[in-house]
Amino acid sequence: MNIPLKHILVTSALSLSLFCNANSAIQDKTPQTPALNEDNISIAKQALMNRLNGFNHFSATFSQQVIDEEKNILQEGQGKFSVKKPNLVYWETQQPEESLIVSDGNTLWFFDPFIEQATAYRVDASVANTPILLLTSSDDALWQQYSVTQSNSDNFLIHSNDINSRVKTLELNFLIDSAILESFSIFDSTGQLSVIKLNDVTINEEIDSSLFQFTVPKGVFLDDQR
Repeated sequence: MNIPLKHILVTSALSLSLFCNANSAIQDKTPQTPALNEDNISIAKQALMNRLNGFNHFSATFSQQVIDEEKNILQEGQGKFSVKKPNLVYWETQQPEESLIVSDGNTLWFFDPFIEQATAYRVDASVANTPILLLTSSDDALWQQYSVTQSNSDNFLIHSNDINSRVKTLELNFLIDSAILESFSIFDSTGQLSVIKLNDVTINEEIDSSLFQFTVPKGVFLDDQR
């Protein structure tokens, strides 16, 4: 399955450190990865899953920068997003161009109003390119597709085990000893780094499930890849 880079949740997108400290990720371009060994990976993965168990849903606004290998800022944007377990994601980019990414649990929808096109993928076939879905799932089979390391107790690096994955590393940065996600970044196969800083985070405030439903608007072309 070939998902265009502009549609990767955190290269729009999600997501969603980056900032571990935020500045170091930008300066070095690539997330700093501790030595990978089975013990470290196992402990870090369990620690991350425990942290993610601290919420069932959350919402936030975000600001985003996409940075190339030469540290040039290619794009800046902002928007809002929400996640709800299991497997529900709403990611709306409001600037510089409007776009919408919605996971209803079965289908991952990408809607580009500028070109009047919606694209649909199976959620279970999209994880390799949208690891932000890990925030909403405790599925062992899904997590086996990734390895996890830590650079400190509140910073986690999620590495794809698929050498063909477009997303190489997803980095999550939490508030100290908290389930609140502060920022995250994605390093992709092109060498680009997407840095997303979250604001106005609300955790475990009920979110209407209708937010995670998508209906193809009238007149919009549907590219169904399911």
